[in-house]
Amino acid sequence: MACLGGLGITTLISGCSSLVPATGEIAGDNLVVEMKDFELRQGKNVQFKRYIVVSNDLLRYPICIYRHDELNYSALWMQCTHQGTELQAFGDRLQCPAHGSEFDNKGRMTNGPAEANLRTFPITIEKTRIKISLKAV
Repeated sequence: MACLGGLGITTLISGCSSLVPATGEIAGDNLVVEMKDFELRQGKNVQFKRYIVVSNDLLRYPICIYRHDELNYSALWMQCTHQGTELQAFGDRLQCPAHGSEFDNKGRMTNGPAEANLRTFPITIEKTRIKISLKAV
């Protein structure tokens, strides 16, 4: 029982680790995030978070970055397209706490009342950093 309890706590802590917002650096027209922000290290083992939420004082809303695989990411503006409420991340979906609209990890609306997809941002990967273009935010 103790082993199972320890396993459950580890899983819970890993799942909640994405809830701690990362802070991205604004460099020109880009929000820059270190790829290591996705890492979960346990001894020599490295696992990766499915997503991180990135904030910066210059941004009105945070950006959720989903890691689909080593080279594929999606960056989503966490503002509901229904009435502008800040979204909450739950695994592979973003949900509006005001009226229940839901969006998948690519920003596509999956459940209304929102009718439009989320704003997405172009991403460039440079060695150990992810650059998110913020042009026209």
